Amino acid sequence: MKHAVTYELIKTDSKSKARRGRVHTPHGTIETPVFMPVGTAATVKAMRPEEVKEMGAQIILSNTYHLYLRPGHEIVKAAGGLHKFMNWDRAILTDSGGFQVFSLGDLRKITEEGVEFRSHIDGSKHMLSPEKSMEIQNALGSDIMMAFDECAPYPADRAYVKNSLERTTRWLQRCKDYHKDIERQSLFGIMQGGMYQDLRYESAQQIVEMDLPGYAIGGLSVGEPKPLMLEVLDYCVDYLPKEKARYLMGVGSPDYLFEGVERGVDMFDCVLPTRIARHGMAMTSHGRLNIKNAKFEKDFTTLDSECDCYTCRNYSRAYLRHLYKADEILSSMLLSNHNLHFLVNMMGNIRKAIEEDRFLEYKKEFYDKYGRF
Repeated sequence: MKHAVTYELIKTDSKSKARRGRVHTPHGTIETPVFMPVGTAATVKAMRPEEVKEMGAQIILSNTYHLYLRPGHEIVKAAGGLHKFMNWDRAILTDSGGFQVFSLGDLRKITEEGVEFRSHIDGSKHMLSPEKSMEIQNALGSDIMMAFDECAPYPADRAYVKNSLERTTRWLQRCKDYHKDIERQSLFGIMQGGMYQDLRYESAQQIVEMDLPGYAIGGLSVGEPKPLMLEVLDYCVDYLPKEKARYLMGVGSPDYLFEGVERGVDMFDCVLPTRIARHGMAMTSHGRLNIKNAKFEKDFTTLDSECDCYTCRNYSRAYLRHLYKADEILSSMLLSNHNLHFLVNMMGNIRKAIEEDRFLEYKKEFYDKYGRF
């Protein structure tokens, strides 16, 4: 039986593990490496879907936990699925809801069955299990569904992490058993194992056995120091099959995107570009810019002279600062547009550099201009 999602490797960089590929989905082909804007509640915050498409975004991510609680997966299903509900005709990846329920702390209780939790909206009690996560994601109709996993916190002791990864494997099997419509939607597994190399290897061996169309590296960028994160990522990628898509969850700053690509990752997502936009921060080719600063009050130059996004073509730093200080909604809209365009454009340049076998050179050029992270 043919899988809904397949990966095609086109080229590998000769001086690093960076690779150029394609992920084929029912809603179009995704050129990789790719950054996926996050549309948590069936919308990329402060952006119209048409704008997200116009800037070249090929796939977005939506959140199972949030859509289950509001408006409810049955409503989305009745609307014809997530694509029709939010007017997005390109690919969609949905996360499992696992990370969100595990982030609830005292509001949740983990058992072998799943996670019992209280809604952050109204305090009502719910149970999210592997089967329930699959039921919700099937109703949403995403192209790529993520397995329900346990994301171990950092730091966590070895015994906890080992139990956690073994439960994640059992839950993955339950997700796979429940999900039958593999021609319409594909299930990706998630590697866990914390900061322990042997446990990462053990987790990878267990999930790869299930022969899924793609695999994610979970449990990173959860508070650990950057050098440790990169050390773990370095060997994690090697434990995953070359012929399948590789996804690093929850990473979206330019430096982490470059470092992930260099190690062989194909897919990334993060709320960072839209979140910092709402706080007056812009990613530019010469580093982050805080539009709140007084020095921009009479600065009538563009946000980034090297950017051709809608915001940079039409508005000055002085105007953007005014919008932010006046608490105008347009501030979030214009800065979100710019930040997402910046990352989408950067990933396009990365793909081109890999094709030309000059990825490390492009990385150095970018870092030299962007400055310290």
